[in-house]
Amino acid sequence: MADTPTSLAVSLFSEILAVDQLARANLARVLPKGMELSHFSVLNHLAYAGAERSPAQLAKTFHLTRGAMTNTLHKLEWAGWVHIRPDWDDARRKMVSISPSGLAARNAAVAAIAPVIAEVVAKVGDDKVRTALPVLREMRAKLSDTE
Repeated sequence: MADTPTSLAVSLFSEILAVDQLARANLARVLPKGMELSHFSVLNHLAYAGAERSPAQLAKTFHLTRGAMTNTLHKLEWAGWVHIRPDWDDARRKMVSISPSGLAARNAAVAAIAPVIAEVVAKVGDDKVRTALPVLREMRAKLSDTE
């Protein structure tokens, strides 16, 4: 029986969702004590950005509500991993930056998850991963276009 466009799409997204669930579970298991995957994601983004971001910008980046991002940011601030300050130009807004301890926590998390990711890539094969990346990036871009 040949794949129909619908069955192909359903199969593809079923696999993507299964991989996402398994990846999250495996990565969460090795993160430093007290760090959640959402914490790592925000810290990693701030480390790469190298600049402050507003909670609204972060919420948009991660496709979350402002309330969900605010909750995550409060946890990160409580842990000492981010600094949240008023925006000097608009006191109604806040600005978020990664702290030195946040950068250290992010680096520890990268060190913990890198072997897990590397093992999966090694099992699948570098060539297959290189082939899949452009397709996944294009799919991400197309999904982002729909918003």
